[in-house]
Amino acid sequence: MAGTDEALSGQSGPAVSRGADVEPGRRAWSATESAPAKLTLSLRVTGVRSDGLHELDAEMVTIDLADALTFTDGSGLTVIDGVVGDLGLGALSDDNLVEKALELVNRRAAIRLAKRIPVGAGLGGGSADAAAVLRWAGVTSLEVAAQLGWDVPFCRVGGRARVSGVGECVDALPFEDRRFVLLLPPISVDTGAVYRAWDYLRRQEGIFSDGREDPGNDLEEAALTVAPQLRHWRETFAGITGIRPRLAGSGSAWFVEGTPEELDLRMRSSLVLGNQRAPLFAARTTKAVLPATGVTST
Repeated sequence: MAGTDEALSGQSGPAVSRGADVEPGRRAWSATESAPAKLTLSLRVTGVRSDGLHELDAEMVTIDLADALTFTDGSGLTVIDGVVGDLGLGALSDDNLVEKALELVNRRAAIRLAKRIPVGAGLGGGSADAAAVLRWAGVTSLEVAAQLGWDVPFCRVGGRARVSGVGECVDALPFEDRRFVLLLPPISVDTGAVYRAWDYLRRQEGIFSDGREDPGNDLEEAALTVAPQLRHWRETFAGITGIRPRLAGSGSAWFVEGTPEELDLRMRSSLVLGNQRAPLFAARTTKAVLPATGVTST
């Protein structure tokens, strides 16, 4: 099973480059930023604004599954496929948040993105990468971060927090050392499609979150509408662990709390459903993200 002691070094795969360019004759420098995934422990949809954006109330934590961004002199983005469980990069989006973040802060750099967080898993991989760019650029404004997406302000801060509004309100909570096992189905879920499905279900049923004491994830039913096969992965995971899994954000990842030993998963690295395999990842919460590290010049 992938886990907290699994190093990024040595995990390499095909590289996808965009316009990589290094200007000759300039002094070389480099800086490295970690981009931890976020895990949404609870999520309630509390309203929809007049502009169509959804207001949420969520508890989020960062975990030790992370991408790594190396910044050097030049321009262009190179993506290295090291996605956990060999799930692959999927399509490299034309509206990549790393490039948007660079444009927003008016900075220039060549970026090597070593990708480990699965795409479309609800773990905030793109948001984490954008937040890493903001940290590298020294941007602390959460209002600026919110221009890039709902999860980016929290990913800029990291640790554990209650996140509300449209993501711009991030209230830090005391750190808790917790362990989770994630199931990563080979499915990429479109977040926008999940919210559109939630809107449809709300119109049909007239519901918002019911304010229950254990809020779970209000997007789960919408995600199952968009990707019905997720239900089978949830049931398989529940049958093995004896615990009802929760959906991570808008999906596709499921998670349960505990260590592989506690959940009797120590000998398993993945689950199989038909001819598909979903890797398991043992995760641990991390503290708030530090500023840019590893700055060198030659």
